[in-house]
Amino acid sequence: MTTSPASVAPLEYPTDSPQWRILRAAVAVMIERGFPDTRVADVAKQADVSTGLVLYYFKSRSGLLTKALRFAEDVFYEDLRRRLAVIEHPGKRLAEMIQVSYRPDTTTVVPHSWLLWFDLWQQSVRHPELRREREELDRRWRDTIADTVRDGQAAGYFRETDADDFALMLSAMLDGLVVPLTLDDPGLKAERATALCMRLCAHELGADWLGEPEGAGPKA
Repeated sequence: MTTSPASVAPLEYPTDSPQWRILRAAVAVMIERGFPDTRVADVAKQADVSTGLVLYYFKSRSGLLTKALRFAEDVFYEDLRRRLAVIEHPGKRLAEMIQVSYRPDTTTVVPHSWLLWFDLWQQSVRHPELRREREELDRRWRDTIADTVRDGQAAGYFRETDADDFALMLSAMLDGLVVPLTLDDPGLKAERATALCMRLCAHELGADWLGEPEGAGPKA
């Protein structure tokens, strides 16, 4: 049984390293100012290090910001791995992934903000290196969803459906709903967005996707 997200690698830098501090600062500045307006000097000030040290480790502004995006995602997946490791039921793991996507992040040292993704989507249009990064990060998320679906199918919790197609549908729905949600559009709150994604799961995976596997009795 898979209990951790697909393609999870150990965090590249230890939490007491200057690289960790710099990348954490870069994420904070990007969330506050946006990708285009984040300067190396701002990151250095936030991290309480010299601009020269930032460039020593990350070579350039674009290298720093690209690395910071990857760093934010790695921290998100490490947190998600811990959350999912204690959930045996594949349907409940999938539900947790949906809920985490829309839940305000107050528990991790590096916030996972959709504002980073808004910038990444926009910048990817004109910057091929960011386009490749976006593709890889999207694939990582879809693989995590698809692997969870395959676990549920193998254990008899989910009906047979193409796991990769389902992952594409669910990830697109999560991304689409987060735009009006983040912009505080009236009529859409996190609870409704979550419920709509759950409805898609029930439609594609079976109405009893959060229940017991077919032919199984009650579990303790």
